[in-house]
Amino acid sequence: MAATRYRRFLKLCEEWPRDESKKGRDLGTFLRQKVASAFREGENTQISDPEKCDKMYESLVHINSNVYEEKFPRAKDTSFTGVTVEECRMLLETGNMQQMDEEKKGLWKTLMQRFSSKPEDASVEKAEK
Repeated sequence: MAATRYRRFLKLCEEWPRDESKKGRDLGTFLRQKVASAFREGENTQISDPEKCDKMYESLVHINSNVYEEKFPRAKDTSFTGVTVEECRMLLETGNMQQMDEEKKGLWKTLMQRFSSKPEDASVEKAEK
């Protein structure tokens, strides 16, 4: 029975879309990593709690097939802030997130980086001489 569960999870991983704009941070990548760690021995992996495993699989299938989106349709495609889905996607792209992180770097972090890097640079220069 573990082999059947393993194959079902592999099929789900194949069907689950990857979001290339969120390299390493998207749900598809996370799911693939979790399945790989949970089924380390592939089809020979022993499942300690088969019922929990089956429930988790069914939940993921419902999310992937948009069961809840169809069951509870939204009146508008915006959030309470008025931001559209496309604007949210643009903001959450990895490149934009890194840029915003650098722009929002606080005074404390900036000072820590400046002061912590200078002693290292000075010690490197002394070592080179």
